[in-house]
Amino acid sequence: MTVRVRPARPADDAATEQIETIADALLIERFGAEDWPPPTTAHERATLPGFVLVAEPADGGTDAEPVGFVHVLEIDEIAHLEQLSVLPDHGRQGIGRRLVRAALTEARTRGHRSITLRTYADVPWNAPFYASCGFVETEPDSAFHHRLVATEEALHLDRHGRRVQMTAVL
Repeated sequence: MTVRVRPARPADDAATEQIETIADALLIERFGAEDWPPPTTAHERATLPGFVLVAEPADGGTDAEPVGFVHVLEIDEIAHLEQLSVLPDHGRQGIGRRLVRAALTEARTRGHRSITLRTYADVPWNAPFYASCGFVETEPDSAFHHRLVATEEALHLDRHGRRVQMTAVL
């Protein structure tokens, strides 16, 4: 499937929330994690500083429904890839990679020199995928990143596997 990537619009809010819920089901199933945190609500995502890009079928016309999205936070002069989700039935078609590349380009355009993310080290579609996109493991080095680690610890995300920070130089 050929997709186009564009900035999200308010009309995409419900779709991004649904995409994240459906995509998270893969991790919930892998980990047997019945207490997985809910997705970011559409309202919250829209009010956070940063940007959201969506991927939609290129031949879908003006009413095409998104099949994936990437959410990048911009906090304390840091670009942080907060969420990348693609509908599982559209997986393994390069849509996630296309969204990551678009996010890197947008972050660079906005003046960032690097972009970070936090993910599971040993889930194939997490750290190994991001490494193939140019991210390398790094240590948390800012108050923002330490807050992310504290949030992950409070949610007990590490019980499902090792969590890592990764950075791509733009």
